This record gives sequence, C-alpha cells and structure tokens, in this order.
Amino acid sequence: MAKTIMTVDDSASVRQMVAFTLKQNGYDVVEAVDGKDALGKLGGAKVDMVITDLNMPNLDGIGLIKGVRGLPAYRFTPIIMLTTESQDAKKAEGKAAGATGWIVKPFKPEQLVAVVKKVLG
Repeated sequence: MAKTIMTVDDSASVRQMVAFTLKQNGYDVVEAVDGKDALGKLGGAKVDMVITDLNMPNLDGIGLIKGVRGLPAYRFTPIIMLTTESQDAKKAEGKAAGATGWIVKPFKPEQLVAVVKKVLG
C-alpha cells in the first residue's frame, strides 16, 4: 500500500516538483497551498508524512507544525521542513514546534527521496 505524503507550499512550481518526485517513487501525494489549507485537508485523511515550506501566507510552516501536533491522529506523523531558510535559529524553532527534519531549497530530488525513505522506513 502506497504511503501518502502531504506537500504544503505556496509556490505551485515547488509543489509540482515535490509531487512529481514523490509520485515517481511510488508515493501518493496530497497538495496544499498553505498551512490553513493543509490543516483543512488533514481532517480525517490518512497522511503518513507532511513536507512543508516555512514562509507561507495565512498559516506558516511553524504554525502548521503546531496545528498538526495538536491533532491526536497526527501527533507522531513525521514533518519535514522544505525551505530556503537555513539559519540555526529557524531550525531550532522548527524542531521546538515538532519538525522531524529540514531540507534546504533548492533541493535535489534524490535528496528528498532519501530523506523520505529514511524517515518513513
């Protein structure tokens, strides 16, 4: 059974690239345009992992992580930050909110797949 990964980014081109890369590697993908959209789509959906941008309108990546961690069904769902931000302070903030890992854009598709496989087992 294919694992389902939600990709959350306000950039359509980034969402397309992430979704394409994941689908090529046998994953099902749910796309969301920002944190608010993502939380709405999580309601009851089976999602095995979330890959989210940090800087987004309506609800940013940190807010999304806190929101996801507040839902009992998703408390232990892996969340990977995929962002241009690479400062240690931002990484610490993400980790404190509950992020599982961090990938800096621009990313290589094989790097993304390697992280997903490592986290999902």
